[in-house]
Formats: sequence, structure tokens, C-alpha cells
Amino acid sequence: MELVEPDVDDRADQIRAGTRVLLVVFAVLTLLAVNQLFVLADVADQYWAWTIHTEMTAAFIGAAYAAGFVLSVLSLRQSRWSRIRIPLITVTVFTVLTAVATLVHAHRLNTMSGGPVAQAAAWVWLAVYLVVPIAATVLVLRQELRWTGRGPVARPMPRWLATALAAEGAVMFVAGAWLFVGGMQVHHHEAAVTMFWPWPITPLSGMVIGSWLVAFAVAAVLVIRGRDLATLFVSGVTYTVFGVMELVALIWHWPQLHADSPWSWCYLALLAAVVATGGYGWWASRQGRAPNEGRPVSSGSTR
Repeated sequence: MELVEPDVDDRADQIRAGTRVLLVVFAVLTLLAVNQLFVLADVADQYWAWTIHTEMTAAFIGAAYAAGFVLSVLSLRQSRWSRIRIPLITVTVFTVLTAVATLVHAHRLNTMSGGPVAQAAAWVWLAVYLVVPIAATVLVLRQELRWTGRGPVARPMPRWLATALAAEGAVMFVAGAWLFVGGMQVHHHEAAVTMFWPWPITPLSGMVIGSWLVAFAVAAVLVIRGRDLATLFVSGVTYTVFGVMELVALIWHWPQLHADSPWSWCYLALLAAVVATGGYGWWASRQGRAPNEGRPVSSGSTR
């Protein structure tokens, strides 16, 4: 069979080597964060970059990083930028916002306090969120400048799914922005503007949680705009894992929530909706999928 060079569109849709390196870095760092925050939530006040006294806070952030780990691993298995652009943009938004939170509350990091593990975690956190947001932004821009834009929609998104994602995205954006902006206004105590949250959180933790919520809200907008179920495998799996892991954290640490507050039940309902829509997107993205679609291909592929 004759070997044919990839056409311009194929080359423009290829994932750059630098992007893959960044994904490997994401995978390693997010896995470490999952262990320190989700698995070891009960000692996050001793061994994390800043002191987290509420286990539910540590578990929430750790669960979000678990979704980030899955995103990184699945993205590494893809061969087309169009299949991972939404996940990568989502991660970039999160890292940029978290860099802002880190700079605003740098005094809360355990760079000079706590034990050796906490200090090491603080310095690693500081280094990561000074370097990774810049690297991620540059790589995403380079990929986007090469990309020729989306092609024809292979499997249109049903209107009910777009509506559900719009509603979830709106809720996450409002809550996330509220937490983020509220956390910027105070530096040494729990912010009154975040008291709607189902459990108590401090400003830095609130800004990091808000960063995750805003990033997922941006992802919802991009998914609705793209409206193609065929490209949503990584996004669908990531969104589902986020919802499932947050539900596990919620159930495990339920005594720490204000169970009599309607906000707790609204939060539970949101997570259930996230799992349902993410699961459907995951399932729908696999329907009619080509046998080798999504697997990395060599530059000397045949046609």
C-alpha cells in the first residue's frame, strides 16, 4: 500500500510534542495531588502546601485533580488536537486562575512553616503555578493557531443535553466566580461571601475550588459551541469522573456538611446532574466510533 504524507488539515490537527510533554507533567502532578488530598484528606492540615483543616475541602480538591489525572491520561492516547482541545483549554483556565489565587494568598503557603513535607509541597505548588500556566497558555495558543477549525458535525448534540450543560455551567460559573472573587477580598479568615457553600472554607481553598468550577463552566460553553458528540470522549469521561469522585467525597465526609442547609442538597443535585450528563456524553461519543479512532498514529500511516 502506498505511503501518503498527511494533508494540511491532518498536520494542523496533530498534537504537538510539547503538548504531550505537558500532559505527562499534568498526569504526574495530579496523581500526587490525588494522593495527598483525596486519599490523605485527614492529614491535609499537616502535609499539604497550605493548612486545610476541613477534610471535605481537601477531598473536593483531590477529587477534581483525579478528574484532571484521567483527562491527562486519556488525552495522551489521542492523536488529534480536535479531540483534546476542550480538555486542554479547561486545564489551562484552571491553572491560570489558580496561579492568581496562589499569588494573592502566597502568605498562606507553608513555605516557612509546618513540617518538611508541608514545606516541600508548598514550594512545589508555588513552582508549578508559576510555570505551568504560562507553558499551558503558550502550548494551547500554538495548537490553536495551527488548527484550521472544526469540520462538519459528525453527531449533533441533542438540544436537551445542550440545555442541561448550559444550566450546569451557569451554576458552576456563578458559584465558582463568587468563591474566587470572595476569596480575593479577605486574607486571614473565612470569607462571609462564601457562606452559601455547604461546608466552611478558607479564602485560598475557596479560590482553588472556584477555579475548578469556573474551568468546568468554560468547558461546558465550549462543548455546547462545538455541539459534536463525536469529539467528546475525553471531555465526557473527565466530567463523569469529576462528578463521581465528588459524590464519593460528599458521601464519605457528609458529617462535615451543613446537612440541614438547602445548599447541601442543591450541591448534591448538581453532582448527580454532572454524572448523568457526563455519562451520556461519554456513551454517545463512542457510538459509531471507528476501530482505530483516538489511538495515536505514526506520521507514516497508510491510506
